[in-house]
Amino acid sequence: LRPRSIRARIQASLRHKAMIDSLDHSESVLFSLAESVEERDPDLGQHCRRLALMAAAMGVTLGLPPHEVLALQRGGYLHDVGKVAIPDHILFRGGKLNAEEWEIMKSHAERGERICSSMRSLTPVLPIIRHHHERWDGSGYPDGLKGEEIPLLARILQLADIYDALTTARPYKPAFNSDEAVQILNSEAERGWRDPALVAMFSDILPMFRTHTPPDMSRMSLSALAASIERYRKGPGRSHSNAPAKSTEPVKSAVGL
Repeated sequence: LRPRSIRARIQASLRHKAMIDSLDHSESVLFSLAESVEERDPDLGQHCRRLALMAAAMGVTLGLPPHEVLALQRGGYLHDVGKVAIPDHILFRGGKLNAEEWEIMKSHAERGERICSSMRSLTPVLPIIRHHHERWDGSGYPDGLKGEEIPLLARILQLADIYDALTTARPYKPAFNSDEAVQILNSEAERGWRDPALVAMFSDILPMFRTHTPPDMSRMSLSALAASIERYRKGPGRSHSNAPAKSTEPVKSAVGL
């Protein structure tokens, strides 16, 4: 054994660990920042947590691989992180925004992508953050993507986001019930704004998530979520038109990064 060589290797390992610890801390800061957006608006409640659950459930139902389900979980928390840069008088406006204010509000998608772009581990989440306001017919923002040009994970998160917004009371509108929200999603699919196949799938599994107190996902594996969905889909009176998820690899929680 050569003491000098051992010390050099230990120091190199400690520097590497410090870098990893710093990365984990940076991710934690980002998620705390994202949750601070939610906490600034008491009307949002557990919005991010509900989105993470619904989007992950949709990913499992579609049979997506674990890393994409994890991206959906993270996207549920980070999709609106760019709103930390939106002035309060715009973000919390109770009425309709004027054209200039609306352009500032729309910028949150690009701002959020920039905030998270330096984190290599969040690369799969960036398309969700940037594109969750695109529309199937190309009339959305920020890039006017159309149809399958819109990343699948962004389309999935978008439906959960819209549903949750519709079923949550805001200063400018009451909360719609679940059936009314689904009707609105279907009408928007007919109008060309939403992916009709995803809307149909979302409507099929939605009754699992009609409560606004979803379970804690911090220790939920992909197999546990898949089993929960399958139990629901095999319940009385349920159709089985959508193929169940096949993967059972455990997924890390987006909460405990």
